[in-house]
Amino acid sequence: MGKKRIAVIPGDGIGREVIPVAVQAIEATGAALAFSEFDWGAERYLKDGTTVPADGFPMLERDFDAIFLGAFGDPRITTNTHAKQILLGMRFEMDLYANVRPVRLLDSSLCPLKGADPKDIDFVVVRENTEGVYGDVGGVFKQGTADEIAIQEDINTRKGVERVIRYAFEYAASKKKQDGTSRRRVLLCDKSNAMTHSGGLWQRAFKEVGRAYADIEATHMYVDALCLQMVRDPGQFDVIVTNNMFGDIVSDLAAGLQGGLGMAASGNIHPGKISMFEPVHGSAPALAGKNVANPIGAILTAAMMLAHLGLTREAAKLEAAVLEAVRERRTTRDIGGNLGTKEAATWISDQVSRQ
Repeated sequence: MGKKRIAVIPGDGIGREVIPVAVQAIEATGAALAFSEFDWGAERYLKDGTTVPADGFPMLERDFDAIFLGAFGDPRITTNTHAKQILLGMRFEMDLYANVRPVRLLDSSLCPLKGADPKDIDFVVVRENTEGVYGDVGGVFKQGTADEIAIQEDINTRKGVERVIRYAFEYAASKKKQDGTSRRRVLLCDKSNAMTHSGGLWQRAFKEVGRAYADIEATHMYVDALCLQMVRDPGQFDVIVTNNMFGDIVSDLAAGLQGGLGMAASGNIHPGKISMFEPVHGSAPALAGKNVANPIGAILTAAMMLAHLGLTREAAKLEAAVLEAVRERRTTRDIGGNLGTKEAATWISDQVSRQ
């Protein structure tokens, strides 16, 4: 069948550190993959003004099976132009509408909640990825004056809302938890008591789509109540589906339950098309170049990508090695170890090779 083709874009900051070592961990699995690296990011932009080369996104869709992405953001580029055009451009122009963020606690010591157990924190946030306030629709009037007006529109289409909700129900119906049990609940998170127009659309679509999934319990919480309940009782959640902005916020809170952003993986999915996978920690300029960034988020993202490509055995190898690293404290300092980025990733790669 040939090798799956992976486009690798390390990007900026710690992305340039964690993505290469995650690729090494992938290679240790023996997966039949071919990697091509691209220099899209701050350095390229500062050098020649290029964000995405001509034909960049069509080329990715045409020539690759998946994209493995680092992070974007550099303090030298105050407008963040390159990050918007590459990252958001990829999500929007390639129509990667489902941002999938698994939340799984590997060890009780990583969770700030008293008495937390790994079996109690195993859920997924499905974030709509191509609409909402991130569409950058709006403007500023009388900027810099006392009468300044700023408008940021929240765009929600029936097509966009319905398809991400359906994805969430399909995910619940087809994906099991780490302990082998089924996911039987999909929760809609919104603020429809205040955002009545967009919230009403989400509510209607959720009820209509949910009727086709009789075995899945459909529930609802306002976003403020959800944040409270995620801290009080995270074990009640299986799959959470929400809009672009709320998904951005609640998934970071959820990451805190599993050990921080350094542990958090994500995929940007469009079923049947090329998808993109990225750790969610951002470029973290303050940590860049110091060999202190946690590589586990990138490695778990790699596992997520492999599973998406049907390489489930290789994905399981990465996940098992990460779990062993956490249990043995062969990790970076943010989660209790004393290793650097390269050393922690090498330990995991060695474990993979021994399996």
